[in-house]
This record gives sequence, structure tokens and C-alpha cells, in this order.
Amino acid sequence: MAFPIQRLRRLRQHEALRRMVRETTLSPADFIYPLFVVEGRDRREEITSMPGQFRLSIDLLIKEAAEIKALGIPAIILFGIPNKKDERGTSGYDPNGIVQRAIKAVKDHVPGLAVITDVCIDEYTDHGHCGIVKDGKILNDETLDCLRTMARTHAEAGADMVAPSDMMDGRVAAIRAELDQAGFSELPIMAYAAKFSSCFYAPFRDAAYSSPQFGDRQSYQMDPANGREALREIDLDVEEGADIVMVKPAMPYLDIIAKARTRTLLPIAAYQVSGEYSMIKAAGRAGWLDDTRAMMESLLAIKRAGADLILTYFAKDAVRQLH
Repeated sequence: MAFPIQRLRRLRQHEALRRMVRETTLSPADFIYPLFVVEGRDRREEITSMPGQFRLSIDLLIKEAAEIKALGIPAIILFGIPNKKDERGTSGYDPNGIVQRAIKAVKDHVPGLAVITDVCIDEYTDHGHCGIVKDGKILNDETLDCLRTMARTHAEAGADMVAPSDMMDGRVAAIRAELDQAGFSELPIMAYAAKFSSCFYAPFRDAAYSSPQFGDRQSYQMDPANGREALREIDLDVEEGADIVMVKPAMPYLDIIAKARTRTLLPIAAYQVSGEYSMIKAAGRAGWLDDTRAMMESLLAIKRAGADLILTYFAKDAVRQLH
């Protein structure tokens, strides 16, 4: 039975009806807010390619974290920018490293806010790659030792969750074993399960000074052309002990989020990455679109596709719109 008996516009006539039948909604609890932390005091450096985002020293990070909690956002994820980098990224797994100290500070000053940590050495290596390099090749198994230690030091500092983003094979199992052995069997792992080799990461690399100094990351991050392989990556991370699986980037890979949602009962996270954020910001500043509506529409699309959690630099602005 079709038109004129069925008229789908009947339920679109005014806001009350639209709200009553709305299928997808956003909540502050959906969001995780990424933060960049640097050494020093009273440092607040705007990231040129990410308008409205900053590198913050720990003292200012605490204030930002308090504002985030007050908005009802339940969690942050920390990315560290050290003063010194080396070929093995040793500052990333130093128990007194920048992220380890930031974790302790946030837990001390902003109780109740969940602190998630990125586990990857690219921000700490002088070559900018996510693994140990030998003769121009990224070494998988040797990198796992660094990741184990980094995850353990984050746990010891008080992290509520660790999130390996390196895309080395076997890293979820290695981190799970390390955490369990160290007495952190209750600490969850959010695995960057399907992380694609994407040009949309460029502003982040500017923010973290983490661009590769040679080559690219295609030997470990995923080929954007491959959907079935993404599902294999997700299956393996689930098998290795991941508690949450992530798809990254979000908007160009909504199909992967949707397929993952039908494949696993685990919570699914999606990272609306720096390039997605910066494109909307730039278009809004140029007057080419309504950046507030574009922000909310993009977040709804990610949620509608099947994501339970959204890592996004828009989290604060989005929550203000929801209020």
C-alpha cells in the first residue's frame, strides 16, 4: 500500500513529532575528547591546522579536564609530546614521562573523569614511525616490547584504559598478557582495530610533530581499499582480548563501522580524526557551510552507522549543542 495512503511526511510536520520518532540520538556519554599534553608550565599552543585545539602543559590540561567533566563528557584520551625523541621512543615508556605524569595529575585533580591513553611510539620516535626501525624496515615483534612497557607504565600511573594505535600484529595479546602479569587484569583495552593509512591524519601529525621522516605507514596501517581485511583485523583483536574495537577514521569508513556492528557484540568506537574536524572547521570559516550543523550531522552519521563511542575534537562543542 503506497501513496496516497502512506505519506511519510506526516511524522515530519513539526519538531515534537520529529523528536518522538527520531531513531538516532547523541548524548555526552557518547564522546571521548582527545588532548595533547606537552612539557612545561602555562603552555597553551594553538594547533594551526586544527583551529580551537591546543597543546597544553599539565597545569592547563587539568583545567581543561575539569571543564570536560563538567560538560558531562566521561573520558579523555591523552597524546604526549616529549621534549626529546629517539629512535626507540624511550620517553614514551618512561615511568616519569609526560603522559604518565599527566595521568596522575588528572586522576588527582579531576576524580571521576576516565583517562584513556594512546599506546604507540610514533609521538616519541625521531623517525616518526610507530615501530622500531632497522635498515628502513618497521620491525613488528621488537616493537611489541616497547608497547608492553608503555601500557604497563600507563596502568601504573592510574590510566583507566589503554588504546594501542600502532597496528603491529599481536599487540593486543602482548599488552593483555603484560597487564595481567603486572596485576592489571581489570584494565580494559580499546584496540585501534581497523586503522587505515589515511591522509586525514595530517593535522594530528602537525599537532604531535609525528610525521614519518622517511617513507610512509602503509606497511602497517591498512589499505583504504580493503573492507574484508578490516573485519579480519577486528576479529583478531577480539580474539586477542580487546574490550572495545575502534575504526579510524570514521566518516570515510562508515561502511566498516556498520559491518563491524553486525559482526561483534563488543562496544565499537570510531575516531573522527583531525582531518575530518579541520575540513568542517575550514569550510565553516570560509562561509561554505554551517559548521555547527555539519558537526552534528557528521556525529549523528557515525552513531547511526553503529558506533557506541566517538573520539572527536568536537566533543565539547557538540555537548553544548545538546544542552
